[in-house]
Formats: sequence, structure tokens, C-alpha cells
Amino acid sequence: MIKNLPEKLQELRNKYGYSQKQVAQKLNISASIVSGYETGERTPSTEVLLALSYLYNCSTDYLLGKQSPEPGNVISIDGLTDKQIRAVSYLVEAIKSGK
Repeated sequence: MIKNLPEKLQELRNKYGYSQKQVAQKLNISASIVSGYETGERTPSTEVLLALSYLYNCSTDYLLGKQSPEPGNVISIDGLTDKQIRAVSYLVEAIKSGK
């Protein structure tokens, strides 16, 4: 079991106002599996962890306990081309450096 993952998953689900059934539908798994993740009886696969991070707009590091800040500091790059992703990265780095 991943430390604090069950609590984080339940907290995030509630934050987004999803039921376990809705999360299950979005991830194409059963509601009992979602319940198992939230009780700590089951551990999500890498693929499911990634899907959960997209669903809850957080990093997998946050879910795994490697990152302490609250989720929400993740920018979705879904649908962007490689060129657009590079441009966003350059923009973020320029803002950080104050240029």
C-alpha cells in the first residue's frame, strides 16, 4: 500500500464532487475497485495512477507521496503539439527566471 494514497484519493474525489461510480466510469473500471483503492485494500496500477492524476489534475508524485504541495500546480498539455509544449515550457521558465 502507498502511504496516504487511500486518503488522498477519497479527498480528491470529494473535492471534485465525484461518486465512486463516476470515477469508475471515467477510468473504465468497477466501482468496487475504486472503493478498494480508497480503503487501501487495493493498489492501483501505474496506468490507473496516471489516469487518476489526469482526472484529479495532480501529479503522480503527489499521489505517491513524493510531493507535498496540494494538487493544482499541474498544467494540462492534452491536445498540444510538441512545438506548443516546448513553447509553454519556455514561457514557464522565462516567468520563473523573471525575464
